[in-house]
Amino acid sequence: MEALKAEAIALLKQLISIPSFSKEEGETAAAIANFLAKKGVDPQRQGNNVWAYLTPFDSNRPTIWLNSHHDTVKPNTGYTKDPFSAEEQEGKLFGLGSNDAGGPLVALIATFCHFLGKDLPFNLLLVASAEEEISGSQGISSLISVLPPADLVLVGEPTQMRLAVAEKGLLVLDATIKGKAGHAAREEGVNAIYLALNDLQKVKAFKFSKVSSLLGPTKVSCTVIHAGEQHNLVPELCRYVLDVRVNELYSHEEVLAELKAELSAELIPRSMRLRSSSLPEDHLLQEVGKSLGLETFGSPTLSDQALIPYPSAKIGPGDSARSHTADEFIFTQEVRDGITTYISILETYASLYLQTKHPQ
Repeated sequence: MEALKAEAIALLKQLISIPSFSKEEGETAAAIANFLAKKGVDPQRQGNNVWAYLTPFDSNRPTIWLNSHHDTVKPNTGYTKDPFSAEEQEGKLFGLGSNDAGGPLVALIATFCHFLGKDLPFNLLLVASAEEEISGSQGISSLISVLPPADLVLVGEPTQMRLAVAEKGLLVLDATIKGKAGHAAREEGVNAIYLALNDLQKVKAFKFSKVSSLLGPTKVSCTVIHAGEQHNLVPELCRYVLDVRVNELYSHEEVLAELKAELSAELIPRSMRLRSSSLPEDHLLQEVGKSLGLETFGSPTLSDQALIPYPSAKIGPGDSARSHTADEFIFTQEVRDGITTYISILETYASLYLQTKHPQ
């Protein structure tokens, strides 16, 4: 076990040293595939996504995916350390993607390798996905039709090994409100800015009625606004953008319908892909979490969960507050402890599954 944990840390250092911005993850995909091949695993690859089965797929067994991503955002200007140096100091491993989501990824890979040669009552599938940071079309969503459906997906993200059993979705709306152009000096026209102000006052005061115990309310915010080109012309158009963070009690279609009924602007969704998610209360993982004493919560941040149409939960070493920050880091002990917890989750899941399938 200790040797496997050391290998996971070494792999994390290797991944940090390789730039892997979204859509540019080819070299990290190769590094992950090579690591698995050396373990005697047969990795598969599509684009920059890598996956592997623990044993030959058995359609008579349930399937669990272990998923995390190996792409990163670009380093911000606040870095004082080389983002690709994988520098280790006082138990901290620094580097771009160390926390989000390199630590969770290598912990899942080590967990997968731990079970090599062991008999589990389910198919175990490791999926190292690309383009998570941009919710890209060639990331996890491109694999949904390629891989077998999952009874459970464990999504590796930095949650301090708390179990996120729900995650907010995202709906971005482009709004256009129309007035009538005219000369400002003669008080002609209908000012689209003023019409938009009426909408924005409603947006500011608007509350969705269904409040989640895990994710709180669905929230709508205006984040961008643009109108007018010259000082003496009453603007005919005003465009603004609404950012809607959707809890698991609403579909995107329901949110859009409520806002359309309330606002004067034409509302056009940029995408309906990034859905909220929640793990059913009667799912076996809920019982696993309770038996292991894992803290459960609802996550406000997006992950590949938004694109996975199967029961899922998000859990991993590291802290979401460090993601995308300058001099990003993860404690190596967090990775080691994460491996232990991941293994315990799967062992407990297997035990409880067998009890439900073959009760005493």
